[in-house]
Amino acid sequence: MSNINGELVKMLNKALELEHAARIQYLAHAELVKGINAEKIIERLKEIASDEEKHEEKFRNLIGNYLDGEPSMGIAETHRARKIDEILEVNLTSEKEAIDYYKQIYQKVFENKEALPYAFETLEHELRHVILDEQEHVVEISLLLGK
Repeated sequence: MSNINGELVKMLNKALELEHAARIQYLAHAELVKGINAEKIIERLKEIASDEEKHEEKFRNLIGNYLDGEPSMGIAETHRARKIDEILEVNLTSEKEAIDYYKQIYQKVFENKEALPYAFETLEHELRHVILDEQEHVVEISLLLGK
């Protein structure tokens, strides 16, 4: 495995662990939502959890098939919250942190384009789509928070 492949595997494994944690966190938080608009919020949290699962699949594919690495089975830190506003705030923060980190990976891929002749386009495409999804989550959660 080339040096850049190793760096990207390490970074993408951290991203995979973040996505795994996010999915678990959204599903757990969905079970805690109560109140007037609970159904819509629960539906949105579960929809976002489903997106996070798709991101996990993308990252595992990139790590295993494009970078010849071993996908992590770990999980990043999760964050507890009980009230709707706390649940939304903690997840909004997590989404923003994920975007910032994924942009670092995206930049690393671009900086090493020449060293990734058979993986660059797929890495770029998949990372861009995950970032776009996460940006959509920021908008959706912000709307729910009234921000």
